[in-house]
Amino acid sequence: MTARIAAAPVRKSIRVKANQAKAFTVFTASIGQWWPKSHHIGTAPMKTAYIEPFQGGRWYHVSEDGSEYDNGFVRVWQPPQRVVLTWRLNAQFQLDDDVDSEIDIRFVPDGDGTRVELEHRVTAIDAETIAAAVASPGGWPDILRIYADAAQGN
Repeated sequence: MTARIAAAPVRKSIRVKANQAKAFTVFTASIGQWWPKSHHIGTAPMKTAYIEPFQGGRWYHVSEDGSEYDNGFVRVWQPPQRVVLTWRLNAQFQLDDDVDSEIDIRFVPDGDGTRVELEHRVTAIDAETIAAAVASPGGWPDILRIYADAAQGN
C-alpha cells in the first residue's frame, strides 16, 4: 500500500459585496445556481448541486438523468460563519475513498461586505497533484469568482 501524504493547504479568499448571512446562504443553499456545470462527476451532464444544511449532510450533484453523485459530506455546519465539507475526489476528479480532503469555508464580516476564506486540506497518495489542480485556473480561483458574482447579484 502506498502511503498517503498531506499537501500544503490551498488557501484562497475573495471579498463579496454581501452581508455575512447572504454570503453564507448563497454559497450553501444556492450552490446549485452558481456551481459551474462543467465541474461534476458522473457521465450525464450536471443539472444542479446541493449542500444539505446540517452536520453529516451530503454535498452532492444531481445529473440530468436523475443520478446522484456525492462529492462529500458536511463536517461542520455553523451558519453564517463557517461550513466545512469533505471531498473524496482524486487528481483525476474521480471518487476515491483513499482521499481525505476537506474544504473549510469561513465567512468573515468585512466593512460593507464579507471576506470568504477558503482552505482546502488534502491527504492522499496524490495530494500534491490534487492541491495543484484545485489551486490553478479552473479550480478554486475561478469557482470563487463565479460564486462572488452570484453573491453580489451579478
